[in-house]
Amino acid sequence: MMIRSLFSTRSLVTVAAVAVAFFCADVASAQEVTGRSLIDLTSYFGVGLVVIGAALGISRLAAAAYEGMSRQPEVAGSIQTAMIIAAALIEGFTFYALFICSQKA
Repeated sequence: MMIRSLFSTRSLVTVAAVAVAFFCADVASAQEVTGRSLIDLTSYFGVGLVVIGAALGISRLAAAAYEGMSRQPEVAGSIQTAMIIAAALIEGFTFYALFICSQKA
């Protein structure tokens, strides 16, 4: 029971927020003489967040759809169609966000 609560979504989000705060707070003090930061939170960080968010979203969508199909097998076709459409929308937004994150400033 303790291990399951350790890996809950809320725990992972909290750890991620603390890690981001730790890295962002250290950026100001990690300056070279040239003014370039030693810790570079660039588009790669954004890409990582986008991929993690898309994976969580699609996995929750699939879990809910499979649970709904197991409870009501007679409507499995319509649930599956709605799941595929929602997954396509999530993937479309993910590709758009990856495109935005990959742009060089």
